[in-house]
This record gives sequence, structure tokens and C-alpha cells, in this order.
Amino acid sequence: PDPSRLMQMSTAYWESQVVLTANRMGLFALLGESKMQLDDICAGMGTDQRNTLLFLNACVSLDLLDHDKAGYSNSHTSQAYLVPGGAGYLGNALRYADNLYDTWGKLQQSLLDGEPQMAAETYLGDDDEQTRHFVYGMHDRALGIGRALVPSLDLTGRRQMLDVGGGPGTYSALLAQRFPDLHSKVLELPGVAAIAEEIITEMGVADRVGLIPGDYFKTEFPSGNDVVLMSGMFHRETEENCKMLIDKSAAALDQGGLLIISDVFADASGMSPSFAALFGLNMMLTAPDGCVHADSDVVQWLKDADFYDVVARPFPPPMPHRIVSGSKK
Repeated sequence: PDPSRLMQMSTAYWESQVVLTANRMGLFALLGESKMQLDDICAGMGTDQRNTLLFLNACVSLDLLDHDKAGYSNSHTSQAYLVPGGAGYLGNALRYADNLYDTWGKLQQSLLDGEPQMAAETYLGDDDEQTRHFVYGMHDRALGIGRALVPSLDLTGRRQMLDVGGGPGTYSALLAQRFPDLHSKVLELPGVAAIAEEIITEMGVADRVGLIPGDYFKTEFPSGNDVVLMSGMFHRETEENCKMLIDKSAAALDQGGLLIISDVFADASGMSPSFAALFGLNMMLTAPDGCVHADSDVVQWLKDADFYDVVARPFPPPMPHRIVSGSKK
């Protein structure tokens, strides 16, 4: 057998630390659209010249940077996704992954004691900086995911949506931009909702997308909705809680109303796709009930709750997410 894959996995964190450190230290923002020599980069980042040269060489080898006689510059990919202000900016999403780095180092401990190794409260309101990184990281990812999610949903004629656990409110904002008659309420924890309000305003739909600060377990869902969206929530919850949220959503929907559940789902085995299996571990480490569910199970839960026209469909490749939807009788 070829051992190369084992060696690649054993040192994968080398590459992770290069891109996370470059992002954290502002290297891509420093370069922008320019080319810079080693001395100027060291001055801009306040770093040691010898070690910075080794670091920049690694960045070039990973296609994060380009290099010629004129100096170092961002690669096409880094320029598109890692320079602040760009339409595809993912720097905040990388900061969230950066915050998780030490937590993943405690995987063994989580297996031994059965507990998450990062308190969810840390990034859901208690720690202002980590919460901001988390919410803006969700926003960055949602902008990318939304390019697949929003075109796949036909909400023509639907006027009121409830976005349960809507995080930064990005999906509500994107859907409101696409469907001018649609209004939405985003139910989210107060610490997250405060940042979501900034994002919704920046996206220009604050007149049609509002916020309900609260806890989706404790807060009553407002009635009169013809759409309920639950995106990126089920991976934090047990089967029993997911079923309870489906029931609460059904009660909040008018007859014929549409329930949309979007998340990273596994197949029936729980082992595939690989990203879903690994994502389950990430949630195990960061939430008390964190896991990954099978979309086939979610389909059955909706049917058991008397939804009809229940379907599951994947996002277009390479997105790892899937949608399960159904209509209320």
C-alpha cells in the first residue's frame, strides 16, 4: 500500500497554519494588488526577515502568493478571496477556523470525556471578538453558499418568512434582494442579532428584514408565515430537538407554507461524504449536542410531521450542503 496519503494527513496542519497565519497577520491585505519586496513586507508586518523569507517561500509553494523579480504578490485565488473588501472575501471565515485550531487539538479529550472542548457561549455572545469573527465568518460563508441556495428556491408570491437561527441574516437579505415582495424576521440570540443588524443594514434590506432577539427553544415563533427557513441549525441539535423545531415551524406556517431546512447532511451511513463526517467532529468539539444528521432521516421527520411534497436535493458541486423541504398540509 502507498503510505503517501497517511503522510499528507499527518502534516496537513502545516498548510493550515500557513494560510491561517498569513490571514491573521494581514499579509494578503498588505499586498493588495501590489508587488512588494521582502524588506517592505517585513516592515509592514513587523516580522523577522530570515523567518519571513521562509514563510513567504511556503506561501508561494502553496499558490497563496506569486513571486518574480519585482517582488511578491497575491495569487489569483488569494486576491479573489482573502483581500478585505472583495466580493468573495473569506478572511473572516478563515478567522473562525483559526479560532478552532486549538480546539481540534483536544479531539482526544472530547472522545474521553464526551464533552465539547469549546464552549458555544464563547462565540455566541460572551466573547465579543470571537462572536464577531464567528458571525462575520458565517456571513462570508453564507454569501458563497447563497449563490447556490438562493437561485434554487422559488419564493415567488410568498410574502412573509421566518428565518430561525438565521445567524447574520445573510440568507434573508439575499432572498429579500431577489424577491422584492418578501419580508423576513430573523430569530437569533441577542449577541449574534446585534451584529446581524449591522450586516442587514449594509445589504440594504433593513426595511424588509427585521430581527427577533431570542432563543429558538424558548421564544415563541410568530404565526402567519408562508416560509420558514432553518439553515445551519440541525448540526447543533439532537434528533429530538430537530423534531421539536419542525413541529414549532409547522405551527408557525400557514396552510401550504414551505419549510426549508439547509445544512451539511450525511448519507444514511453517516460516513459519506467525507466533509460531512469531519464536520460532525467539528460540531462535537464546539456544541454540547453537535453532530451531523442524514438527510434521509430529516425527510422522514418532515413526513412524520404531516408535511407533503417532501424532497431532499444536494447543492451544485462542490458545495457540501443539502436542502430538505416540504409543504404544510
